[in-house]
Amino acid sequence: MPRIPTCVLTDASAARVTDGHAVDRFVEIGSFTKVLTGTALMRMAAAGLLDADDPVERWLPAVPGTGITLRHLAAHTSGLPRLPPGAARRRDPYAAFDADALHRLLGRLDSVAVRPPGRQEEYSNLGYAVLGAALSGAAGASYEELLAEYVLRPLDVHEVSARPDRDRRLLAPGLFGRGRRPWTMDGAILPAGGLWATPRAVADLLVRLVIERRLGDPAPSWQTAGPVHWHNGATRHASVFAAARADGRWVVVHRLGGDSDATDQAGIGLLRDAGAA
Repeated sequence: MPRIPTCVLTDASAARVTDGHAVDRFVEIGSFTKVLTGTALMRMAAAGLLDADDPVERWLPAVPGTGITLRHLAAHTSGLPRLPPGAARRRDPYAAFDADALHRLLGRLDSVAVRPPGRQEEYSNLGYAVLGAALSGAAGASYEELLAEYVLRPLDVHEVSARPDRDRRLLAPGLFGRGRRPWTMDGAILPAGGLWATPRAVADLLVRLVIERRLGDPAPSWQTAGPVHWHNGATRHASVFAAARADGRWVVVHRLGGDSDATDQAGIGLLRDAGAA
């Protein structure tokens, strides 16, 4: 079987790439995007533009009285389902989920929720789509503009984009050497998982947000396991795992194709081995 194009970066070594991957080409980072969205929320709260505990209807034309706050959305405790209604039945699940579709859904957010907010964690791409729209409403700017202002420029990270130039994109290999077509994720779902970045930029974000803490404490978007902050991401043909330990050890693994669980396991193994060294 062909090997999966892989890029590995760690605190202990230079980048290792195999089978056509690269450290300086833009790749899909999937739900690692949520780390940036959650960081933008906390940065905007610190700047006084909003309160993390604002109800969602303060910034969006959502049905009032749901009890859903921005913090609930960031912490996956909003009670909203994982996907927008009907997305799982589509080959390109987010292609039809544009701004108009999101705004139509906001008017019935109470009926879309699968449980009351604040009671239980329910990982939700839909929740992060709503959060990104709320941040745009509070900032009076597009998601990409507010992300640049409150996160990327302060961190001095520039290789992140919703729509990178095609000649700088790196796709999973398909038949006859053609790149496999990615999902359409630059619409309303963008704040949940639509960003592209170079693996080098993912490593810089991990180190500057979690280890150096240049923008304060890590946002509630990060997953935690003891002393480890981590997040992963997976799209149709790409997956990433990024994690950092409290002692400064860190790892980023990105793969083009293959099983995303294998990407996670590779990253976990590398971090475990680094801790045992």
